[in-house]
Amino acid sequence: EVQLVESGGGLVQAGGSLRLSCVASGFTFDDYVIGWFRQAPGKEREGVSCISSSDFYTYYADSVKGRFTISSDSAKNTLYLLMNSLKPEDTAVYYCAAVRRPATMETVTTGYGMDYWGKGTLVTVSS
Repeated sequence: EVQLVESGGGLVQAGGSLRLSCVASGFTFDDYVIGWFRQAPGKEREGVSCISSSDFYTYYADSVKGRFTISSDSAKNTLYLLMNSLKPEDTAVYYCAAVRRPATMETVTTGYGMDYWGKGTLVTVSS
C-alpha cells in the first residue's frame, strides 16, 4: 500500500522558516517524480516544487524560487521542503504527491495526473 505522510506545518510569522517532511512508503523513490503542491482557501491548487532524484531534475514555482528548497533522501524515502522568508501568501495546505517518471510540465505545475497524494499539512504565515 502506498502512503505519503506529511508533517512540519504550523503557524509562523512572516519572514520565518519551516521545514516540511513527507515520508513515503510502498514505492521506489527513484522511479518517481515527487513534489509539493499547495492549495489556499478559494484558490486553485498549484505546484510548488518537484524533484526527480534519479536525474537531478527540480522544479520551482516562480513564487517560491530563491526562498524554498526541495530535497530528498532516498535511503529514508523522505521528501523535504525547506521554506525560508515565508510570506502571508504562502499560507495554504501543503500536499506531498508522487507520479511515476516521466512527469509532464502540466502534472508538475498543477498536480493533475499525480498517482499518489498525502493528506496535507497546514502552513499558516501571519503578517
